[in-house]
Amino acid sequence: MTYTHEVGERLRRVRIDRGLSLQDVERRSDGRWKAAVIGSYERGDRNITATRLLELAEFYGVAPGEILPGEAPPRHPDEAAGLVIDLERLDALGDGWQALRRYCESIQVQRGDFNRRVLSVRGDDLRALAVIQDVPPDELVERLRELGVLQDA
Repeated sequence: MTYTHEVGERLRRVRIDRGLSLQDVERRSDGRWKAAVIGSYERGDRNITATRLLELAEFYGVAPGEILPGEAPPRHPDEAAGLVIDLERLDALGDGWQALRRYCESIQVQRGDFNRRVLSVRGDDLRALAVIQDVPPDELVERLRELGVLQDA
């Protein structure tokens, strides 16, 4: 099963757990979330961006970690993944990695961390970054290490 399909199954499970049909989602969101689009996310026919996934998790009233495959998110900030992304090396990878770079920038803004050279990655961050690249988190970690972008803290 692909990562996109697994995310889709989790989206479906959360929606059903809330007692909502696809049409209910469209109606309750005043058309912001179209039934056809949500259905295509749930079937894995359409990739969902990290931003849209976060917005949909908020709409459903769940933590993004409930939608993202993998282990449960860390419960405390001190249980961080312990990984650091070299942002300068990430920039050098080119266009295929720009979405990941933009998301890293949004994390920096949210944290007020503007050193611009490295970014500490937390469990939830890693799962979101993996969604952006459409791979499981462990595969993303391995690939970033191979490219010299990810290092242990």
